[in-house]
Amino acid sequence: MFESLSDKLKKTLKNLRGQGKLTPEHVDAALREIRMALLEADVNYKVAKDFVKAVRVKAEGQEVWNDLKPHEQVVKIVYDELVNLFGGTSSRLVFTKQVPNTVMIVGLQGSGKTTSTGKISKWLAENQERKPLLVSVDVYRPAAREQLKVVGDAVGQSVYTDPESDDPLTLVKGAQKHAQELGYDTLIIDTAGRLHIDDELMVELEQIKEETNPVEVLFVADAMTGQDAVRSAEEFHKRVGITGVVLTKMDGDARGGAALSIKQVIGQPVKFVGVGEKYDAIEPFYPDRIAQRILGMGDVLSLIEEVQSKVDEEEAKAQLEKITSNQFTLEDFRNQLRQFKQLGSMSKLMKMLPEQMLGGMSLSDEQSEEVEANLKRTEAMIDSMTIQERRDHSIINASRKTRIANGSGSTIAEVNGLLRQYEQMRKMMQQMNKGGMFGGIGKRMMSGMAGGLGNMLGGGGMPGGMFGGGQDLDNEPDETSASLAKRLKRKKKRKKRKKKR
Repeated sequence: MFESLSDKLKKTLKNLRGQGKLTPEHVDAALREIRMALLEADVNYKVAKDFVKAVRVKAEGQEVWNDLKPHEQVVKIVYDELVNLFGGTSSRLVFTKQVPNTVMIVGLQGSGKTTSTGKISKWLAENQERKPLLVSVDVYRPAAREQLKVVGDAVGQSVYTDPESDDPLTLVKGAQKHAQELGYDTLIIDTAGRLHIDDELMVELEQIKEETNPVEVLFVADAMTGQDAVRSAEEFHKRVGITGVVLTKMDGDARGGAALSIKQVIGQPVKFVGVGEKYDAIEPFYPDRIAQRILGMGDVLSLIEEVQSKVDEEEAKAQLEKITSNQFTLEDFRNQLRQFKQLGSMSKLMKMLPEQMLGGMSLSDEQSEEVEANLKRTEAMIDSMTIQERRDHSIINASRKTRIANGSGSTIAEVNGLLRQYEQMRKMMQQMNKGGMFGGIGKRMMSGMAGGLGNMLGGGGMPGGMFGGGQDLDNEPDETSASLAKRLKRKKKRKKRKKKR
């Protein structure tokens, strides 16, 4: 998300580097580019105009930070204004002691309300220790209530149904009573999709709101509709009074105009963004972290949270002990690959790291898919090994390599590449251990991780091409053992000695 805007802003700000002193002409040129970048990202015209004006006032107001260079000062100003544009601070859902707390999900037809209802309920259960009950009051769309039941089962959350009633208010009252009796502290109402000009259905929303007194009214919008989403949110806010916005399909929106405009236009923050089709592909909206991503500063906090939520802490500790005692086997390597895959695509993870740590390296979606395909192939090769081979790679001779290659649909050269890479990784871990890398957490660990990532993905930096960035193994000689390689070296040396004689 925001790829288009991010690329243009980073290019514009990069042009300011090297200027010992920023003149008004430099600032004017940069602001023109920033304004164009915002408009091309489908940001509301007035919002873009006000943003540029605010940056100009601060840039020309002689705000000086002694520890920042001139171009860094402009970057700091742009960052602060981006955070302000997004709403300043993250807005969590607010709950009271009332039981149940009601959350209304509203929006246009086809915006993703039902799926978002399931995603939000799963997120609340896992991250805010809530016990949600879902109910659909969409009595107009065929099988709408059955769809929510399917979604509820998929995310492991309860859904209230009443086959005897087709009245939204009756359904809501029944769900509230059911929640109170069974101890559900959160009732999430999936309302019928509607056009904002549909007065009858808007009146229905007002009645449901009056009946339930919700703590949150969340407007779900398709981010890819841009300013149409903003206009719709504005109309819903006038009629119902929304408290926040959920933007779906943000992973497919390279511009981000809706996210950049909504807070300034309607005065209500974006609270969640949908970043994929899976039910865990939803994130709280953090203005500061999004601004950091746009300007290439990374989002290490989100990366850490992602790791903490998807990587088993006890297993990670056990892996660290093996690494520090030099007992890291191919079996452990396979387990790490599996954990790594749970974190999402490689391109997504790299966007969370600051550009300085990656040395300007980036991955397109196609390259990311290639990396993931190579990871699967690597895992298949390790799966084709016996338990003894995974725990002691030194016993893997020529015949074993042939069997592993045949069993995983790979070549002997690729098996050689895997073993070579594994050996290099063990050596690197030994060096890190000697240097005290594993003794603390901080910049050294992060820079070490980024350095390792750079070696794996850089051109020619990954012998064996395991992650798609190394040399082509299919063009390497099919040497089937380390001993054969040593014999060839000795043979060459003998020939050289004979020639000298």
